[in-house]
Amino acid sequence: QAQLVESGGGLVQAGGSLKLSCAASGRTFNNFNMGWFRQAPGKEREFVAAITWSGSYSYYADSVKGRFSISRDNAKNTVTLQMNSLKPEDTAVYYCAAMRGPYYYSRTYSKIDDYAFWGQGTQVTVSS
Repeated sequence: QAQLVESGGGLVQAGGSLKLSCAASGRTFNNFNMGWFRQAPGKEREFVAAITWSGSYSYYADSVKGRFSISRDNAKNTVTLQMNSLKPEDTAVYYCAAMRGPYYYSRTYSKIDDYAFWGQGTQVTVSS
């Protein structure tokens, strides 16, 4: 069964950095657009960043632009999210996701329903 597993979450002070990793197993996601989402307590799951299947383009929520960077290594079947200058409002469970199929078209890359494969999530807590 295809699955995604996130790692790298933890506790960090405001202004610090964390690097999240997403490892795929069961199949290759080299031809899938990939994304990161997050969900804070009492809030809806929201888009954070996405990267096209080739890694040629990336997209970010306005709230993380200039601070977060998404990348992928198709040879390792992994996707990463480098998070710098973390703020308390970044505290959330972070989820890795893959779109519905290879080369699946998305107009914005930020719509939750465009993604069909999800990891279990990893907790990121930023203290003030």
